[in-house]
Amino acid sequence: MRPLTYTRVRTAEEAIAAFAKAGPEARYIAGGTTLYDLMKLGVERPTNVIDIAALEGADRVDTRGDRLVFGAGALMADVAEDPVVRNEYPVLAESLWKAASQQLRNMASIGGNLLQRTRCPYFRGGAGGVYPCNKREPGSGCAAIGGLDRGQAVLGVSDACTAVSPGDWPVALTALDAAVEVLGPGGARTIPIADFYLLPGSTPHLEFALAPGEIVTAISVPKTPAGRRSTYHKIRDRESYAFALASAAVALSMDGDQVSRAHVALGGVAARPWRARETEARLQGRPVTYEGALAAGRAAFAGARPGAHNGFKIELGARTIADAVMIAAARKS
Repeated sequence: MRPLTYTRVRTAEEAIAAFAKAGPEARYIAGGTTLYDLMKLGVERPTNVIDIAALEGADRVDTRGDRLVFGAGALMADVAEDPVVRNEYPVLAESLWKAASQQLRNMASIGGNLLQRTRCPYFRGGAGGVYPCNKREPGSGCAAIGGLDRGQAVLGVSDACTAVSPGDWPVALTALDAAVEVLGPGGARTIPIADFYLLPGSTPHLEFALAPGEIVTAISVPKTPAGRRSTYHKIRDRESYAFALASAAVALSMDGDQVSRAHVALGGVAARPWRARETEARLQGRPVTYEGALAAGRAAFAGARPGAHNGFKIELGARTIADAVMIAAARKS
């Protein structure tokens, strides 16, 4: 047993003060569905746990105005079932429905979901020193490179790390240009979702653009008519409760039978939620056909770096995009 202190706070300001008092080995906890797992595995060993599950107003879901605003403490299940989200932004609802079991969705917060750490088996299974992992122990090496890498990333990888970003919800948020609101010792700031996740480079242990002690307070998404013609399409080894081998979040604005604007992001294939700008450019101004969507999907993987066992993700990812484009285009605006 490792001793730790537990503090329950009611406001974000109290949480930040508690973190400052506890020091850098403290961790925030909301639903606990990620942190508890990592603590049991020995990957995370906090000396202090600060419970932010009951922060005042953190569970709000506001669909008025020109942006959707979700408090970071809102539960995955509640956001997925919100009528506006479900009917007008199916890409968001589906990314939550397909992310976990109902029991987990009833516990997990959407803010905590943003901060999931990789499911790379070398990261999660090697905490006792069995496997080197630069993400867990900087400078120790990467056992996945040259190892069993079927589930690893093919986009955004580096010579230090090939771990996949595991989330579904962050992929949908990336497609819709969301922003993450944070509060910390230095005050409040807003981080575009495109800047929130860091590529591994030579420092894979640095995963999020958060300063020490900062807390996610809300997520906002600009409203767009493309939301109605959207989907989150996920391919996995089994139909339920599995992480993506490849996924695509697609939202389309249409002018007749042609795409006037496309929003496309990928999951399961990259080191962070991956915006497929090349795919978007190839879809824009053209009618939707499966052949065209597949060609656009393949363009997203032009810079892919597969390992020994995960090269199949390139074609799988392209076909996942193509299927998602067809699903989104068939939906009524």
